[in-house]
Amino acid sequence: MPQYGAITVEELKSKIEAGEKFRLIDVREQMEFHTARMEGAELKPLGQIGRWMYELEDKDEDIVIHCHHGMRSDRACQMLAANGFTNLKNLLGGIDEWSLKIDPTIPRY
Repeated sequence: MPQYGAITVEELKSKIEAGEKFRLIDVREQMEFHTARMEGAELKPLGQIGRWMYELEDKDEDIVIHCHHGMRSDRACQMLAANGFTNLKNLLGGIDEWSLKIDPTIPRY
């Protein structure tokens, strides 16, 4: 079974503060993305993963995936890992947890 990891909001904050290079993908829908978004996130809705996964050129790139609470991003990680991506992390608690613990300026919905 393909493997991927998880990352907490605190770990992600440390990763950002350390200046680590990674790709942040938001798999929510466009309306959700426009309601609340994390700085630097790319919108790539889960429902379109069959198309956009092939746009990602480096299957070993460090990728953090998030959604609202972590369920859609977990599914995205499963699908990407099954297609050979090797350095994936699911953001536990999603943007909602990020808003609660790290950046309260991001609207909760």
